[in-house]
Amino acid sequence: MTKEEVAAAIQQFDKGWKEKNPKMVESVLSPSYIYFTQSGGIFDSTNVVHTAGSTDYTLDSVQRKQFDIKIEGNTAVVNTVWIGRGTYLNSPFNDSQRCSFTLIKKKGKVEILSEHYTPINQLLKITVLLFVIFNINRQLPDPGSLYHFFRKIIT
Repeated sequence: MTKEEVAAAIQQFDKGWKEKNPKMVESVLSPSYIYFTQSGGIFDSTNVVHTAGSTDYTLDSVQRKQFDIKIEGNTAVVNTVWIGRGTYLNSPFNDSQRCSFTLIKKKGKVEILSEHYTPINQLLKITVLLFVIFNINRQLPDPGSLYHFFRKIIT
């Protein structure tokens, strides 16, 4: 298994979601695939493939900002940041999430065995960074600096 094969499988998965192509999504999932939802639920491949093709789920924009891949034999663990905007069940979302994938290579084919998404709380991130800045400088930066600082964090 190579990093290129792992990245290609995830890119194919993402492309299937973007294009609302459930067969493309399914093509890279292991028969034993499991998705751990951010709310503590568990989906199998049937649920995920259905959602990928459903009109209940739409993506207006989506990107991955990070791709850290660790490989051990025929198994890879991938850390990504997924940023997406759209609607699910008529409710809008604008998410930034830490994603972990586990992929396996079986009979020459790389498949996604599991994935898990955890929301990245922007407000918490900003609060922690302000706390660090305050403790270093013993004062808050001027408002202009704060504006530029927050723009870098949020975008």
